[in-house]
Amino acid sequence: MAKNTAYRVHVEDVEQSVVDNVNIEDGAMLRTDEYLYMGHNNQNVIVYPQTGGLNLGWARYNDTFYVGSDDTTKLLLADGVEVTLPNNGGTVTRSHPSIDFYNSATNKFVGLNENDVYIATVVFKKSAANANQTHLDFRLVDGDYERIDMSLGFYKGNDETQNQHTMFQYYLDANALANGLTPKVTADGGTAKIWDIIFFIQRTQNAG
Repeated sequence: MAKNTAYRVHVEDVEQSVVDNVNIEDGAMLRTDEYLYMGHNNQNVIVYPQTGGLNLGWARYNDTFYVGSDDTTKLLLADGVEVTLPNNGGTVTRSHPSIDFYNSATNKFVGLNENDVYIATVVFKKSAANANQTHLDFRLVDGDYERIDMSLGFYKGNDETQNQHTMFQYYLDANALANGLTPKVTADGGTAKIWDIIFFIQRTQNAG
């Protein structure tokens, strides 16, 4: 025999600003034009749609400083000198206005919750004066701890423009959440140039 639910719940229609500032009560429900929220463990959790912009989502950050119009607008890498891979976030596109997975002021990948999982794509153009002997070392670090570490080669010849597309996934432990993650790059074996830098970051698991 089918059983009726015991209660009919009244859901309050509110603006997003109310959701962001309301005193959270477990079980209380709020609805905006985009999402249905329920208070749970001192957070307003999106219960519909399940893959809403505040649960998961993505953001793309385009650097507008190192644009490669000439050598003065390319990032010049000295042999053996590690630098932070810059991105001023001059142009940002997001799946939802609330999403921000990169801090252009600190040049750090950031996140929302401990144990969140992210996929990042790092794109740029590059060239090397001596392509046969030069490669790039790329790493993503929390202080001195390496989260990601890889070598990137040059295959098109000396001073030829080459597109670099690197994709990796990572999670945030307590240290990474507190400190952020910094992308680092080093030219090894010779000098190199980088420009047209893009970070595309997607959260694939919301641990919160």
